[in-house]
Amino acid sequence: MKTLTAKEAKYGFGRLIDLARTEPLIVAKHGRPVVVVMAFEEFDRLKAIEVGCVPAPAQPKS
Repeated sequence: MKTLTAKEAKYGFGRLIDLARTEPLIVAKHGRPVVVVMAFEEFDRLKAIEVGCVPAPAQPKS
């Protein structure tokens, strides 16, 4: 998962959106992760799993 600083996110908001549409993105402030930005479709998918509308994908066996 990629990480941007809060300053990079602020001054490169368009880039943040582009990156977050391909994979969840961590935004860090003072070197500590504070938020994750993700595409709406991914958020919607996770919410559906949370409320039981869609089964979670099977985890690979090790």
